[in-house]
Amino acid sequence: MIRGSIVALATPMFDDGAVDFEALSNLIEMHVEAGTNAIVAVGTTGESATLDNEEHIRVVRFVVEQAAGRIAVIGGTGANSTREAIELTAAAKDAGVDACLLVSPYYNKPTQEGLYLHHKAVAEAVAVPQMLYNVPGRTAVDMAEDTVDRLADLEHIVAIKDATGDIPRGRDLIARVSDRIDVLSGDDETFVDLMLAGAKGNISVTANVAPAQMRAVCDAALAGDAAEAQRINQSIAHLHQQLFCESNPIPVKWALHEMGKMGSGIRLPLTPLSESLRGTLRDGLNQAGLL
Repeated sequence: MIRGSIVALATPMFDDGAVDFEALSNLIEMHVEAGTNAIVAVGTTGESATLDNEEHIRVVRFVVEQAAGRIAVIGGTGANSTREAIELTAAAKDAGVDACLLVSPYYNKPTQEGLYLHHKAVAEAVAVPQMLYNVPGRTAVDMAEDTVDRLADLEHIVAIKDATGDIPRGRDLIARVSDRIDVLSGDDETFVDLMLAGAKGNISVTANVAPAQMRAVCDAALAGDAAEAQRINQSIAHLHQQLFCESNPIPVKWALHEMGKMGSGIRLPLTPLSESLRGTLRDGLNQAGLL
């Protein structure tokens, strides 16, 4: 399955919010050259919540076509409507993705049985590799280990992105399900520890701005070289915090703009990074040698 350094790709936009496909193409090429193992197209970092379904699939299809088999593509296809999640997942499969990433249904706070039946319905409806995505800090619902355990037995469910940042819990999850599905980190601050505990990769925001460094850290961690992974990660560890100084993807889009990789567009209700935070993030990018 897809492992290693996986970027949760930001979606470039013009000031009016329209998707900037030329900048998107350049970002894809940057990740191919840097050795990123896979791209998540229109995940939550890609502003999936504010792209309509037609735009969503157009961006996923564009990324697949531009990648042209040189880098794996994971379509972000989660939704808080099971019917919509099935439609997006089917469309992403038709576009040629290697897998789909489905965030837990947000806002409506389903029960654990609801989470199980939601993912079961998608897995049974669409024959494409599917990754669960547990990020309770954003969805207001936490997928319990028992629920993951049940889902791990279903055909087409191949991995879980664990963005809880809870390492003891992550170790328990790895021990419980890693014989059936991969556990991936979804938390840049703690991903090294989780990978050294047995996680198979990291779906990363920081990889947007430091793709080569994140690939190197993941390679070292997968090889079990804790000292090397920690050494490389130390040079960018401050970014793991600074890129979350406001709600994701506000800081990372501003950082990419500052690096000349995209315009400043972002869709309401998100707004550009606050002026008071820009100096610190700019200093962080300089410290990492990215400006």
